Formats: sequence, structure tokens, C-alpha cells
Amino acid sequence: MSILNTDEIRLLFQQKMNDPLELGASLSIWQGKSEVCTLWGGYADYDRTIPWNSDTLVLVWSVTKGISATCVLHVLDQVDLDLDTRVAHFWPEFAGGGKGEITIGELLSHRSGLVAPADAFLSLLDYDAVKQCLEKQTPFWQPDGTHGYGARTFGVLVDEVVRRLTGGIPLGKYWRQALADPLGIEFWIGLPQELHSRVATMVAPRPGMGEMNEDFAEAMSNPKSLTRRVFPDGFPSPSSMNLPAVRSASLPSLGGIGSAKALAKYYGILANGGNWADKTWFSRRALRWMETLLTTGVDRIFRIQTAFSAGLMKDPIDAKGHKLRQTFGPSLRAFGHPGAGGCLAFADPENQIGFAYVLNQMHLGVFPGSRVRPFVDGIYRALGV
Repeated sequence: MSILNTDEIRLLFQQKMNDPLELGASLSIWQGKSEVCTLWGGYADYDRTIPWNSDTLVLVWSVTKGISATCVLHVLDQVDLDLDTRVAHFWPEFAGGGKGEITIGELLSHRSGLVAPADAFLSLLDYDAVKQCLEKQTPFWQPDGTHGYGARTFGVLVDEVVRRLTGGIPLGKYWRQALADPLGIEFWIGLPQELHSRVATMVAPRPGMGEMNEDFAEAMSNPKSLTRRVFPDGFPSPSSMNLPAVRSASLPSLGGIGSAKALAKYYGILANGGNWADKTWFSRRALRWMETLLTTGVDRIFRIQTAFSAGLMKDPIDAKGHKLRQTFGPSLRAFGHPGAGGCLAFADPENQIGFAYVLNQMHLGVFPGSRVRPFVDGIYRALGV
């Protein structure tokens, strides 16, 4: 395996940081089991008084879902269950509203129809209320193979799965104890108070920054659409995510806080057989769950083509098996998750790459798009892929 030349990546990153519309960001690439490069620049605060440093942490929105999904798969493998296991088998209350046959695989791949709580006014910070609501409610559609993105509900659902399978350990705590702490990963789902001073301020998109898919924008403008139920007014705002109480809350859907280096290292481990420090952290079965496509097609919520394995996002494919876009590079084996505003993290087992890009000045758009694509393309140009 040739060592990745990062000259182009470094130049692209410097050009990005010279853009007056940008604020602060960090990028990290791991290859094999080695850190190839970690770059950072810009500012951690809106007023541009605090430089973005090597130890700056930042909220990564739905990139968190990818980490949370790997926790579920880790637990699932430990207790020797598979993706065809009915959720109600170990979480009996989940069967309410006719959901008794829904499997873990359907839940993780956004095929369960539980894209929003029936009570639209519930706060994500009220875990028990949201969980109980989801237990009782009927899915917005009966599982039929199609999928729709559960922006908020995914986190509560996977958190409860982990709690049920571990005797009550919350997902954020399981992540730290079972994986993050022993692997030395600086990423938290529920940030300790003593680390708040290291966190960059999240800034909402400015006018003209990014673009929104037309079908998604149309659905968002319709107050009666299912998309709007998933993304209601004030869902949650960037300013609210800067609040100390929210930073410390365990929100496995969208509240993860960490560094690009941490995310790239973790995905690098997943891209290299789940091995680190002479220990195997993920079995071949668990890694296969991350890679294997479970659903692809038009997303009921995003209104565009999306694809998922067991909780990880993949690039959608056409009828011939060709990628329709390359958010995660050219490899069909690649998996990861984007986050609102332009952040992205993924693993490419075929080329042994772990990648992450994080930032605090958000852009509009469902996927990172042109914000991150030059870096991803640059990696594979350098690899000759």
C-alpha cells in the first residue's frame, strides 16, 4: 500500500481557510493504522478572537449517528443477536402500535416508519417522554422496504436498544467505556463539563451559503408534510446546541462533540478490520453489518436518493450497482455519516482510509456536497483510484 500524498489536500484546506465566508475547521486522514495528516485553521468563535487549535472540539450533528450505530452493532455482536432479531424481543414495550415485527435491521436502516414522535412538541432532552411516545405510536408507514430518515428519533431508539441489551447502560456511556476510552478517541455523546472550554461555537448558515434540494425545500415549506414533522421549526437551532446543558446532554442522534482526528482515527480502525493495539474491537460480522447495503432509493424525508447499511449511511446505487454520487469516495464498501452544515466522517475498507472533516460555520444543504467533495476527490486522485 502506497502512502497517501497529501500535498493537494493541504493546499485545498489552506484555500478553504482563506475564504472569508469560512470560520474554523479541521480535517484528518488516517491510512492503514497511521495518521497521515491532521489539519486545522480559522477560529473557534463567531468574533474570530479564539484560534482553532489542535485540541479544539466541535459539534458534528448527525455524524453522531454513525458512531451511535457502531455502538449498537458492537453490543448486538456481544450478546450474539443479529439484524433479523425483532426489537420487541428484548424491548417488549416497543411492540405498541403494531410494531411487534420490526427488526433491529429495519430500525437501524430507517425503515421502521418511526421518523418523528407522534407528539411533535416533545423535547429531545426529555428522553423518557420521547421513548414512551415511540413505544406507543403507530409507524407513519408500515415497513415495506422503503426508508425515511429519522433525524431526531434515531438517537432515542438506538439508545434504548443499547440500554436494553446492556442492563441499562446509556449509549453515550457505553461508547466511552467500551470503545472511546480504551481506544483513545476524543469524541463524546454527552460532553463532560470540564471540556466545554475547548468547544467551538456553532454558527448558523449565512444567506447564500450552500443550497437546498428543491424537493426537500418544497416539503419543508409545507407544514403538513412528513418532512416538516421530522424537521420542525426550531429543530434544534445552532444557538441552542451551544448551550452548556445541551452540550452535556446525551443525544445520540445529533449531539456528538469531538475532533476530526478522533473521528478519522475511529473510522480508520473500522476500515482496517476493527483492529487496534493488538486487539480486535469489532468482529468480521459486525464490520460486515456496517458495509452491507440494506436499503437504497428515494428517501421519504430527504426526497432524494439515500442509502443505509445497519445505521451507517452509504452512497445510493442505481439498478446496475453503480454509485449515484460519491460522498464517501468511489468504493462500494465505504460507509460513514454526514452531519448538518457540511461535516463528514467515513471509513473506506477497500483503501484502508479513515476520513473526517468538521467545522463550525454551517452551510445549507442536506449533504456536504461541494464543501467536502474536493477533499474526498483529492484523496482518491492521490491514490490513483
